[in-house]
Order: sequence, then structure tokens, then C-alpha cells
Amino acid sequence: MPRLFGTDGIRGVANVDLKPPIAYALGRATAHRLVGPGGSIVLGQDTRRSCGMFVAAITAGATSLGVDVHQVGVVPTPALAFLAGQGSFAAGIMVSASHNPAEDNGLKVLDEHGLKLDDDVEDELEALIWRSEELGGMRNADLGRVVGAGALLDEYRASRLALASGIASAVRVVLDCANGSGGATAPEILAATGARVEVICNDPDGVNINVDCGATAPGTLARAVVAAGADVGFALDGDADRLIAVDTRGRIVDGDQILGILALERLERHALPNGGLVVSVLSNGGLQAVVEAAGGQVIRTPVGDKYILEGMQVSGAILGGEKSGHVIVREHTTSGDGIVTALEVLRVMAARGEALDGLAARIPLLPQHQRAVPARHRDQWEGDQALQQAIRDAESRLGPSGRVLVRPSGTEPALRVMVEGEDEPLVAALADGLAALAGERLN
Repeated sequence: MPRLFGTDGIRGVANVDLKPPIAYALGRATAHRLVGPGGSIVLGQDTRRSCGMFVAAITAGATSLGVDVHQVGVVPTPALAFLAGQGSFAAGIMVSASHNPAEDNGLKVLDEHGLKLDDDVEDELEALIWRSEELGGMRNADLGRVVGAGALLDEYRASRLALASGIASAVRVVLDCANGSGGATAPEILAATGARVEVICNDPDGVNINVDCGATAPGTLARAVVAAGADVGFALDGDADRLIAVDTRGRIVDGDQILGILALERLERHALPNGGLVVSVLSNGGLQAVVEAAGGQVIRTPVGDKYILEGMQVSGAILGGEKSGHVIVREHTTSGDGIVTALEVLRVMAARGEALDGLAARIPLLPQHQRAVPARHRDQWEGDQALQQAIRDAESRLGPSGRVLVRPSGTEPALRVMVEGEDEPLVAALADGLAALAGERLN
């Protein structure tokens, strides 16, 4: 049986792959393993229509074991992590599929520090999910209570407004909220920097989250920035834990370049302990070259922001993230937070008196192509001799500056192929060829 938990919680097509009984069992498993009778959890969601269904199921499961459930409502995932780590709750659960399509949903469990769970704890929860009915239940007087806790979001809002108030920005910003949960707080917070903020894609209807908008479709933002003559654009994803930026000419500045901008600024003012920047194996080799040339060091981890955080904790680094736009600034957060990332970019722009395009130009990236290949048998890729030989041949053609990375997706039934090198046409052709072969061999 495949593992329920991927790199970012349990995900699937809502009411097809991921059904309410799993959410109910997760509520019971979390209550049993992480909380205990009389304890409390905090529960949040993004703007998908299916979220209400899963919130109800989780609530029923947790309260059946005597655990109070504080429902915050629509909230960014980093805000839920912030609230879970404030000391009042034994755990937090976020109902969101982040950047995934609107029909998907996901369940993310956080511990009492607002951190994602270790793999072994997730394994324990998974075992409990499959036998959740063996965990018993409480009679009426001992059932957990459901608490409306929307006001808790003000604690997160106040924290981020305090950060924003220290930034003297006068730029014009276009903010794409992806019709997701970031729209509840991001416009007000960015405006508190002094920037003039125009908001787009902030009209969620339950089915339009991430649809032709947000961090996974930044073309909409790029066009809006150019049309408005804005200085910079920011695109959140559906739960606001990642950020992609756009410069005044509509050119996309991805997570690697954002990390480079923040790392170089900190290296210049000697505010990056040991010069450490933690990135995933997917981050561009150009980023690594620039940071190392400036006296820093790059530490690579597996894909997933929880592994980025683990790498930061081990190395003592305060800055880390992924090409996808998950950025962790440990001075302010222990998880990816697209709103904080936007504030950091505005801070550097204001401090340097420089536009985003000039800052991004300091981090030239190698050509890199990624492909997601739907694959029924994605876990068999390492044993497929034809695919392995094709990978070796591709690496040989790329030479010493190139890389090929193949891995099963942690969030969907697909194999991910990444090819990087100096020759753009060759990189694209090799990525296409490997993706086509993987599709043939693994389906």
C-alpha cells in the first residue's frame, strides 16, 4: 500500500482519492498521538470548496477523542504554523493542497512548535489512521468542543504588520493572491510598507484557486505589472507559503533568484551566519556559483521545505528555500511564508535603492528544464534499465557543468525530471526525451 504522507502532507483529488473518512481518521490519530483528552488543536483551511467537508471530518474525529478544535477558517498556511507554535495548542492541521489544482486537497499536520512532523511521526499517524476505530471514544460530557477562532488570525497579522512597518517602500506593487487564502492578510501587510498595492486574483469562489493565476501561473501577474507600469509584482500560491516575483518588464524572478538576492544582501552586511544558504537539490547551479563566489556556502537537501528547515537547523543557517518560491527566513518564521518573502524583497529594494531587475541580474541562472510525467509506476524508475541508461547518456552529453535529477513527485502521481546545463537547446531536448521515455516505460 502506498504511503499516505508525501513531502507535504496527505494529498489527492478531493472526494475521489482523498475522502472524508481519511480526514476523520486523521483527526482521531492526531488527537491520540499528539494531543490527548482535554487538549486543543488549531485548524485552518484555504479557499477550496472541499475544505469545509474536510474541516468537518477532522473536527468530528478529534472531538470524538475529547480534543477541542479551534477553527480559524480561511488562513495562510504560514499563519496556521505561526498560531500552532504560540504555545496554546498541541498540534495544528491545515486543509490545503497549496499550489495544486482546485480539485485537489490536502491535510498537513503540524506539531506544537508549528513545525512539520518528522517522517517517523507521520508513519505513526498513518498506522493509527488505518486502525482509528480501535482508539475508542468519549461520551457526551467528555467530548471535545468546537471553538470559532477566526480572531486568532489577528495575532499573525500583527506580527507581519510589525515587520512591514520597518520598511520604507515607495514602489508600486501588483499582488496576485491566487484566489487563495493569502488574500485575507497579504494586501494590508504589504501596504503597511508604504508601497502602493494593486491586488488581482483575490475573489475566491471555491473553484478558482490557482486557476490561471498565482505562483504556478505568473504570466497573469506579468501582464498586469506591465499594463500598470508597476515596479514589481508578487504572486502567492493558493495557501501563501510560496512566492514568485515579476520585475517591471514582466520578467519572472523565481525562488532561486529571490534566495540569491537575499543571500547576497546578507553576505554584504555580514548577516548570514557561516555564509550558509540551504537549498534543495533542484536549485540552480548558477545560484550556487554566485553565492560561493561572494564567500557563502550552499548546502543542499532533498526536495521539501521541511527538509530545508532541517538543514538550516543542523547547519545554523538562517536563510533557505526552494526554486518553487518556498523561502524560510528564520529570523521571522520556521516555514515558507510568501508574505514574509515579499516583505524581504521590498526591504532589500528599499535599502539598496535598486529595482528588482537589477538585483536579479546579479544571479544569472543556468538553463534548466523540468518535466512532470504522469506515471502509474513512478516508483519503478530506478529499476528500469532503459531509463537508467538514458539518464547516463544525458549526463555524458551535458558534461561536467550539467545535471540530471529524476525523482518521484511527493505531491502527485508523477515522475519529475530536471535537466540543467549550459546549452539551452540541448537541455530542453534532453528533458523532453527523458520525459517521453519515462512516460512510455512507467505506464
